[in-house]
Amino acid sequence: MTLLCFVSSSILYSQNPVLIGYWHNWNDSSAPYIPLNQIDSRYSVVCVSFAVPNSPSDMNMNFMPDGVSQSTFISQVQTLQSQGKKVLLSIGGANTSISLNNLTNRDVFVNSMSSLMTTYGFDGIDIDIEHGNSILAAGSIANPTSVDVINLIAAINQIKTNYFATFNRNMMLTFAPETAYVHGGMSAFGGIWGGYLPLLDAFRNDLDYVHVQLYNSGSMYGIDGNIYNQGTSDFIVAMTEALIQGFPTAGGFFQALPANKVLVGLPACSSAAGGGFVNTTNVENAIKYLRGVGPQSGTYTLNNPNGYPNLGGMMTWSINCDKVATCNATSYEYAQNFVEIFGSSLSIQR
Repeated sequence: MTLLCFVSSSILYSQNPVLIGYWHNWNDSSAPYIPLNQIDSRYSVVCVSFAVPNSPSDMNMNFMPDGVSQSTFISQVQTLQSQGKKVLLSIGGANTSISLNNLTNRDVFVNSMSSLMTTYGFDGIDIDIEHGNSILAAGSIANPTSVDVINLIAAINQIKTNYFATFNRNMMLTFAPETAYVHGGMSAFGGIWGGYLPLLDAFRNDLDYVHVQLYNSGSMYGIDGNIYNQGTSDFIVAMTEALIQGFPTAGGFFQALPANKVLVGLPACSSAAGGGFVNTTNVENAIKYLRGVGPQSGTYTLNNPNGYPNLGGMMTWSINCDKVATCNATSYEYAQNFVEIFGSSLSIQR
C-alpha cells in the first residue's frame, strides 16, 4: 500500500502484539449490540463493521451508526481513541460486493470513503472485501492486469493521501482476506485463488496488519507441500508461517511479510463462524509454538525452528460474539486467551 513519500505508518506503531476485534453495527439475537465505548478493554484495535456500497454497481460507500445518533457514535469513537485504542472502518463484509470497473466507480468510492473518514474521525480502514471483481486475480502478483484490482490499489492510495491531507497523520491500514484469496494461490493463481496477493504486495510497505480469516475455509496447502484443515493447531501454524516465509504461485513468488504485521484470525466461538473454531488450549499451543516459546503443537513443523517471537497478535470475529457468555464458557474468553498467550493488550503508540 504505497503512499508516495509519506513515511510508512507501520514503523510509527509499537511492535508489541495487538488484539483486533470486529464490532457489529447492528443488533443480533445471538450476539447483541454493544455500545462502542463499552467493549472489553483488552481489544486495542476495533474494526467497525461495515462500510457498504449503495448497490453492486454504485460504489458510493455508506456507513450510519445503528442504535445511537451520529454525534453519540462520534463521541464513542473519541472515547476509545482517548484510551489509546484505534478505531477502523471495515469495508465490505460477507454480504457485500466491491467492483471498481471504471474510473467513475473508483472516484465515487474514494470520495465517499474519504468523507466517512473525515465525518467520524476513524484511524484508518480495514479491507474485508469478500466478493466482487476487485479481489479477483489476473496477470501476476507484481503486475495485476485486472482493471478492478488496479483501480482498488489506486483508490486505497488516494484515500490514504486524502487522509494525510485532512488529519496530518498516516492512515492505519489492515487486511482481512479469506484463505482462498491468499493461500489458495499456492494451488492456483487466478480469480479468487490468490486474489488478495497483488493487493498485499502493492501495500506491503504501508499496511499495518494482515489477519487472514482462518475460518469458513476449505483445506489449504502449507509451504511444506502438505494440505491442512481448518479448526486445527496445524492450520493456524501452517497458514501463519506461509505469510511470514512467503510462497510460490503461478503468478510469481509472494514475498514474505514481517511477523509483526501478521495476526492469527479466528472466530470467537463455534457459533461465530460456519467452521474453523479452535478451542482456547489449541489456540494457545499453536501460537506459543509459532512464537518459539512452546513445543510443536501438531504435525506441522516450522520452517524456522526458532519461531517468530514478534508475531503481531490475534484477531477475532467478533467482539460481540466474544462478549456472550453462552458463546464460550465465560464472557470474553477469546480476549482472555490473548492475555494468557501474549501477556496483555496495549495502547498503540503513534
